[in-house]
Amino acid sequence: MPPFYGKVMPNTRFVGCSLREVDFTQADLTNAVFQDCSLLDAVLSATKLNGADFTTAHNIALDPELNELRQARFAAHSLPGLLTKYGLVIQ
Repeated sequence: MPPFYGKVMPNTRFVGCSLREVDFTQADLTNAVFQDCSLLDAVLSATKLNGADFTTAHNIALDPELNELRQARFAAHSLPGLLTKYGLVIQ
């Protein structure tokens, strides 16, 4: 099983790191901070992300319908990653 799968890690701070292909499925990352982190190909599914801060994170792709995101914070440049499943072209 991947190291972060199902882990309970509220208030965790990820700073300046690559979280490439990390599987956060069913993890509790409530109020986590992803400061200057790359989430390229990270798996976020059934993940508790309430209050999480993604404002300086990059390469975010997650389905808001499959994750808990109340009060999660994102920068405008990350919004296309929240719409990936719809196959939209955003310019």
